Amino acid sequence: MSKVKVDTVVCINGSVLIVFYTPVHCWQFCIISRTGGIFSEQKIYYTAEAALRIGLEWLRDER
Repeated sequence: MSKVKVDTVVCINGSVLIVFYTPVHCWQFCIISRTGGIFSEQKIYYTAEAALRIGLEWLRDER
């Protein structure tokens, strides 16, 4: 069983940003766009704050 911990869920302009932790990949984020696309990257972030910051940058650049 996977132990995923969700830290943050933010909705901005119809897109949803989720910051989460997994034991294998540390902190990550994914974005569900307002059109239903799911975007993420396979980078490891060592804090939830770092993953949130990069995720927010992705959302800002999406506009």
